[in-house]
Amino acid sequence: MRASDKVTGTQGLQSLSSDLTDWLTNRALPIWQSAGADLETGECFEAIDLTTCEPVADDRRSRVAPRQIYSFLAGARLGWDGPATELASRMYDWYWRTYLSNAGYIASSADRSNRVTDNTFDLYNQAFALFGCSQIAAHVPDLRPDATERATNLLNYLIDHYKHPEAGFREANPDKAPLCSNPHMHLFEACLAWETVCEDPVWSELADEIAELALTRFIDPVNGGLREFFDLDWSPMPGDRGRVVEPGHQFEWAWLLCRWGRLRNDAGALVAARRLYDIGWTYGIDETRGVAFMALNDDFTVRDPLARLWGQTEWIKAALALAEASTEVEKSAYLSDVPDAVRALRLYFEDVPEGLWKDKLQPDGTFATGPAPASSFYHIVCAIEELHTFTAAG
Repeated sequence: MRASDKVTGTQGLQSLSSDLTDWLTNRALPIWQSAGADLETGECFEAIDLTTCEPVADDRRSRVAPRQIYSFLAGARLGWDGPATELASRMYDWYWRTYLSNAGYIASSADRSNRVTDNTFDLYNQAFALFGCSQIAAHVPDLRPDATERATNLLNYLIDHYKHPEAGFREANPDKAPLCSNPHMHLFEACLAWETVCEDPVWSELADEIAELALTRFIDPVNGGLREFFDLDWSPMPGDRGRVVEPGHQFEWAWLLCRWGRLRNDAGALVAARRLYDIGWTYGIDETRGVAFMALNDDFTVRDPLARLWGQTEWIKAALALAEASTEVEKSAYLSDVPDAVRALRLYFEDVPEGLWKDKLQPDGTFATGPAPASSFYHIVCAIEELHTFTAAG
């Protein structure tokens, strides 16, 4: 690639970043503050109706609030002038008052009256509790001691009650299969976030443990793909369920392993990340619609052709992370994928009220009906922030 082409490509990414950041700060964040959250109480809602632009009356899953805390605080870093710190602080307080169980873990859901409707343990929800605390600790100084204490207490609870004897964590106590890679991915993300705000080595140690688990168990040693479900000894789950490979998670793990590999100077993690990206890009993108499929089988045939919004955001993040870790022709190749991934994401923003989105693109090219899920915001904001950071660095 000629030098002039590289400049043009960089300018193109800067334009994409500027447009997406403008959409976020001037359209999305205002409606998610006004209709997706309650500034007075700190509550957040599960989704916004695409017709009325009002919050739906569904129960609120506990995983949503920490993601919204991140989204509002990241929005402020990207130039939003709304009440990010105030909203995140009140949401943090509401979240812990509502979802913390007597046992010490985070319950799964609560109704609009803040009564817990599902008190079951889900490792995925604990991962986001730790992630949300990391965002508060990093960006709301007054709450940093409280967030650090709550995260430490929750992590100790997980270690005491759900630690797997080999590595990682179990899904239930007593044991119940399948074990899952996805909640470990978000635990990994939370640990890397805590590394930047806390000197306690427990976070780095757990990040290293999860990275090793991914490299040795989650990722197939033959084809390099990352599976979703495992038996109690971390071998692939027997039967059809053990064959599930999700393109979006190939990208998301590639992003995280790339970050960790660069922090630890671990070349093996970068090799694995490149292979994960290659699988996601080669087998997981529908050539007709230009979007990432929901799921493949372990032979990389299409298992579920539905295309969820979040998979497109992870494609953006992985391409940027690997471009940053690469040079010359390889870097240019990753960067050339970014406009395609952004184009895929923008499909979900079309023909809806400004700042909202559709979620499920069906095989025939039409979207399933339904509200805009709040849980998607974290994925969108993270992709926009990654693109902004990459282009700002030049």
